[in-house]
Amino acid sequence: MGMPEAPPREAGQAASPDFDTMHFRRTLSQFATGVTIITTRASGASVAAGAPPFIGITASSFNSVSLDPPLVLWSMATRANSLPMFRDGSHYIVNVLSASQLDLCKRFSTLKGDRFAGVEYRLSENGLPILGNALAWFECHNRSRYDEGDHVIFVGEVERCGVLDSHEPPLVFQNGTFSTTSPLED
Repeated sequence: MGMPEAPPREAGQAASPDFDTMHFRRTLSQFATGVTIITTRASGASVAAGAPPFIGITASSFNSVSLDPPLVLWSMATRANSLPMFRDGSHYIVNVLSASQLDLCKRFSTLKGDRFAGVEYRLSENGLPILGNALAWFECHNRSRYDEGDHVIFVGEVERCGVLDSHEPPLVFQNGTFSTTSPLED
Protein backbone atom coordinates (compact mmCIF):
# COMPACT_ATOMS: atom_id res chain seq x y z
CA MET A 1 0.00 0.00 0.00
CA GLY A 2 1.51 3.36 -1.05
CA MET A 3 1.42 6.82 0.48
CA PRO A 4 -1.82 8.76 -0.01
CA GLU A 5 -1.60 11.39 -2.69
CA ALA A 6 -1.25 14.98 -1.57
CA PRO A 7 -4.16 17.22 -2.51
CA PRO A 8 -3.50 19.11 -5.75
CA ARG A 9 -2.44 22.74 -5.53
CA GLU A 10 -1.80 25.47 -8.05
CA ALA A 11 1.60 25.54 -9.74
CA GLY A 12 4.01 27.85 -7.93
CA GLN A 13 2.04 27.78 -4.68
CA ALA A 14 3.79 26.57 -1.51
CA ALA A 15 2.31 23.81 0.58
CA SER A 16 1.19 24.64 4.12
CA PRO A 17 4.01 24.19 6.66
CA ASP A 18 4.09 20.88 8.53
CA PHE A 19 5.59 22.52 11.65
CA ASP A 20 4.72 25.18 14.23
CA THR A 21 6.39 28.56 14.77
CA MET A 22 8.49 27.37 17.72
CA HIS A 23 9.93 24.45 15.73
CA PHE A 24 10.74 26.81 12.84
CA ARG A 25 12.43 29.28 15.21
CA ARG A 26 14.49 26.48 16.84
CA THR A 27 15.54 25.18 13.43
CA LEU A 28 16.55 28.67 12.25
CA SER A 29 18.60 29.18 15.43
CA GLN A 30 21.06 26.53 14.27
CA PHE A 31 22.37 28.93 11.62
CA ALA A 32 25.16 31.09 13.06
CA THR A 33 24.98 34.74 12.06
CA GLY A 34 27.11 37.80 12.57
CA VAL A 35 25.66 40.64 14.61
CA THR A 36 25.24 44.20 13.35
CA ILE A 37 23.83 47.50 14.49
CA ILE A 38 22.00 49.41 11.77
CA THR A 39 21.99 53.19 12.29
CA THR A 40 20.17 56.05 10.60
CA ARG A 41 18.83 59.53 11.25
CA ALA A 42 15.66 59.91 13.29
CA SER A 43 12.70 61.54 11.59
CA GLY A 44 12.07 65.27 12.02
CA ALA A 45 8.90 64.87 14.09
CA SER A 46 10.53 62.68 16.74
CA VAL A 47 13.65 64.87 16.94
CA ALA A 48 11.48 67.97 17.28
CA ALA A 49 9.77 66.27 20.23
CA GLY A 50 13.15 66.02 21.99
CA ALA A 51 14.16 62.52 20.88
CA PRO A 52 17.80 61.75 19.97
CA PRO A 53 18.81 62.67 16.38
CA PHE A 54 19.83 59.08 15.52
CA ILE A 55 18.34 55.65 15.90
CA GLY A 56 19.98 52.25 15.83
CA ILE A 57 18.87 48.64 16.11
CA THR A 58 20.65 45.33 16.60
CA ALA A 59 20.15 42.98 13.63
CA SER A 60 21.52 39.56 12.75
CA SER A 61 19.79 39.33 9.36
CA PHE A 62 22.59 41.04 7.39
CA ASN A 63 23.90 39.40 4.20
CA SER A 64 25.65 40.22 0.94
CA VAL A 65 23.63 40.24 -2.29
CA SER A 66 25.85 41.40 -5.16
CA LEU A 67 29.39 42.61 -5.87
CA ASP A 68 28.43 44.56 -9.02
CA PRO A 69 26.58 46.66 -8.11
CA PRO A 70 27.61 46.39 -4.44
CA LEU A 71 24.40 45.35 -2.64
CA VAL A 72 23.64 44.08 0.87
CA LEU A 73 20.41 43.20 2.65
CA TRP A 74 18.91 43.00 6.13
CA SER A 75 15.41 42.70 7.51
CA MET A 76 13.28 44.30 10.21
CA ALA A 77 10.03 43.24 11.87
CA THR A 78 6.96 45.10 10.63
CA ARG A 79 5.94 45.78 14.26
CA ALA A 80 9.21 47.62 15.07
CA ASN A 81 8.63 51.21 16.22
CA SER A 82 11.59 52.48 14.20
CA LEU A 83 10.48 50.88 10.91
CA PRO A 84 9.09 54.13 9.42
CA MET A 85 12.44 55.91 9.88
CA PHE A 86 14.36 53.12 8.12
CA ARG A 87 11.70 52.71 5.44
CA ASP A 88 11.51 56.43 4.64
CA GLY A 89 15.18 57.36 5.11
CA SER A 90 17.53 57.67 2.15
CA HIS A 91 20.59 56.09 3.84
CA TYR A 92 21.69 53.87 6.71
CA ILE A 93 24.89 52.37 8.09
CA VAL A 94 25.42 48.66 8.77
CA ASN A 95 27.98 48.33 11.60
CA VAL A 96 29.49 44.82 12.00
CA LEU A 97 30.21 44.13 15.68
CA SER A 98 33.27 42.56 17.25
CA ALA A 99 33.14 40.05 20.12
CA SER A 100 34.12 42.84 22.54
CA GLN A 101 30.94 44.78 21.63
CA LEU A 102 28.40 42.45 23.26
CA ASP A 103 27.30 45.21 25.66
CA LEU A 104 26.68 47.52 22.68
CA CYS A 105 24.68 44.77 20.96
CA LYS A 106 22.47 44.36 24.03
CA ARG A 107 22.13 48.12 24.50
CA PHE A 108 20.80 48.62 20.97
CA SER A 109 18.42 45.67 21.26
CA THR A 110 16.86 46.51 24.63
CA LEU A 111 17.55 50.05 25.87
CA LYS A 112 14.74 52.55 25.57
CA GLY A 113 15.62 56.21 25.08
CA ASP A 114 18.94 57.50 23.74
CA ARG A 115 20.92 54.40 22.80
CA PHE A 116 23.79 56.63 21.60
CA ALA A 117 24.38 58.36 24.97
CA GLY A 118 28.04 57.79 25.84
CA VAL A 119 28.65 55.62 22.74
CA GLU A 120 31.71 56.37 20.61
CA TYR A 121 30.89 57.10 16.96
CA ARG A 122 31.86 59.32 14.07
CA LEU A 123 29.69 60.71 11.31
CA SER A 124 29.73 59.38 7.75
CA GLU A 125 29.66 61.58 4.65
CA ASN A 126 25.85 61.53 4.91
CA GLY A 127 25.97 62.49 8.60
CA LEU A 128 25.10 59.03 9.96
CA PRO A 129 26.76 57.31 12.94
CA ILE A 130 29.56 54.82 12.29
CA LEU A 131 30.14 53.07 15.61
CA GLY A 132 33.63 53.17 17.12
CA ASN A 133 35.56 49.87 16.90
CA ALA A 134 33.04 48.22 14.58
CA LEU A 135 34.90 45.52 12.62
CA ALA A 136 33.41 46.80 9.36
CA TRP A 137 30.79 49.27 8.20
CA PHE A 138 28.73 49.82 5.07
CA GLU A 139 27.09 53.15 4.20
CA CYS A 140 24.08 52.28 2.07
CA HIS A 141 21.59 54.08 -0.11
CA ASN A 142 18.14 52.68 0.77
CA ARG A 143 17.68 51.15 -2.69
CA SER A 144 14.60 48.96 -2.22
CA ARG A 145 12.28 47.46 0.36
CA TYR A 146 10.16 44.33 0.16
CA ASP A 147 7.27 43.48 2.49
CA GLU A 148 7.48 39.73 3.13
CA GLY A 149 5.54 38.01 5.90
CA ASP A 150 6.10 39.76 9.24
CA HIS A 151 9.31 41.52 8.09
CA VAL A 152 10.51 44.13 5.61
CA ILE A 153 13.62 43.23 3.61
CA PHE A 154 15.90 46.21 2.96
CA VAL A 155 18.33 46.11 0.04
CA GLY A 156 21.06 48.71 0.31
CA GLU A 157 23.42 49.89 -2.40
CA VAL A 158 26.79 50.38 -0.72
CA GLU A 159 28.27 53.82 -1.40
CA ARG A 160 31.17 53.59 1.08
CA CYS A 161 32.54 50.90 3.36
CA GLY A 162 35.45 50.36 5.70
CA VAL A 163 37.14 47.70 7.75
CA LEU A 164 38.95 48.00 11.09
CA ASP A 165 42.55 46.77 10.97
CA SER A 166 42.11 44.47 13.94
CA HIS A 167 42.52 40.83 14.74
CA GLU A 168 39.48 40.97 16.99
CA PRO A 169 36.99 38.16 16.31
CA PRO A 170 33.41 38.93 15.23
CA LEU A 171 30.36 38.71 17.48
CA VAL A 172 28.26 35.69 16.46
CA PHE A 173 24.74 34.63 17.45
CA GLN A 174 23.68 30.98 17.25
CA ASN A 175 21.17 28.81 19.13
CA GLY A 176 20.17 31.70 21.39
CA THR A 177 23.76 32.34 22.51
CA PHE A 178 26.40 34.93 21.69
CA SER A 179 29.86 33.63 20.90
CA THR A 180 32.66 34.19 18.44
CA THR A 181 34.52 32.25 15.78
CA SER A 182 37.62 30.13 16.05
CA PRO A 183 39.57 28.75 13.10
CA LEU A 184 39.24 25.01 12.54
CA GLU A 185 42.41 22.98 12.30
CA ASP A 186 43.24 21.57 8.88
